Amino acid sequence: MSPARARSAERRRAPPLEAKKQPEQQRAAETVERILEATAAALADIGFERLSTNIVCARAGLTPPALYRYFPNKYALLYELGRRLMQRQNALVPLWITPQALTGSTAELERALAGLLIDTRRVTAETIGGVWIMRALRAAPALQAVRLESHAEVTKAQTALLVETLPGADPAELRLIGRIAVEMIYAAVEMLFDEPLDVAATARIVASMIASQLSRVQGGEK
Repeated sequence: MSPARARSAERRRAPPLEAKKQPEQQRAAETVERILEATAAALADIGFERLSTNIVCARAGLTPPALYRYFPNKYALLYELGRRLMQRQNALVPLWITPQALTGSTAELERALAGLLIDTRRVTAETIGGVWIMRALRAAPALQAVRLESHAEVTKAQTALLVETLPGADPAELRLIGRIAVEMIYAAVEMLFDEPLDVAATARIVASMIASQLSRVQGGEK
C-alpha cells in the first residue's frame, strides 16, 4: 500500500473527535461543562487507559444517550480537554517570551525560558486531570493532531516575533529554532511529571540550551 493510501485508510479508521452538537442554550452549555468536568475528574482518579464513556456518564449523572448527544466517544472528550489545556499552556508564552526578553542579555532570556517551562508545568498540574490529558495527547494517535496543531500555532507566533526582533537572522533558521524550542519545553514538562527531577535545575538546563542557540544566531553572547 502506498503512503498516501495508508494515510487515507488511517483517517477512515480514526474515531470522530469533533463535538456532535454545539450547545446553544445555557442548560446545554452547563451539561457540556458537567461532562467535561466529570471526564477530567475520572482521568485524575483512574488515568487514560481505564477511562470510558460509561464511567463519565456515571460521574456526570447522565445517561449514555445524553452524553452522545454532544460527544461521540471518549476520544472526543479528550480532544476537547486537550484543546483547552493547550490553550492555557499557550497563553503563557507571550507573558514570558517578549521582545524585551529576546533583545536583552542571554541571562535574561534564560530566566524567561525557565520561567515559561516552570509556569507551564504549574498550569498543567493545577488542571484537573492535566497530567493524564497531556499523556493522552502523546499516546493516542487520534489525539496527536491536537498537540501538533497547537505547537504549530505557537511556533508561527514565536517565529514572527523572532523575525521582528532579530532582523539580521535567517527566518527559516529562526522558525526551526522556534519549533525545536516549543518541543523541548513541552517534552521537559512531560518528563517532570514522569520522573522526580529537580524542576528548577531542569528548567535552567533547557533554557540555557535554547538561549545559547539564539545567541549563536545573533553572532555571540549578548
